Amino acid sequence: MVQQAYWELPESVRDSLDNLDILVEDIPGPEAADTDDPDGPDDHQHGHTLLGLYVGVPLVDRYAADPMMPDRIYIYRLPILDICDTHEEVVREVRTTLLHEIGHYLGLSEHDLDRLGYA
Repeated sequence: MVQQAYWELPESVRDSLDNLDILVEDIPGPEAADTDDPDGPDDHQHGHTLLGLYVGVPLVDRYAADPMMPDRIYIYRLPILDICDTHEEVVREVRTTLLHEIGHYLGLSEHDLDRLGYA
């Protein structure tokens, strides 16, 4: 589903995703430990359930000469399954979570994402 959501993105968005890994994990792991830190990673939550996480330096904050490890987007499978009742809801939540995290990668704030309907 994540791969399908990725390929449904406009080509211009996919072309802007550079040095980015998208990973599916069952549950949040050590990468999610600092999500309460205001300067830490940005995440997508439903209530208090972590569904996805962006870890990295947003595209707008990068400098061309800076060597960087790949940024990462995590999509958490079991929390998404826990909040969804149907297959269609899972597909929709996976897409929304991926778009939310890509938004953070591109430099959008929570406010921006909320305005766009991806908070």
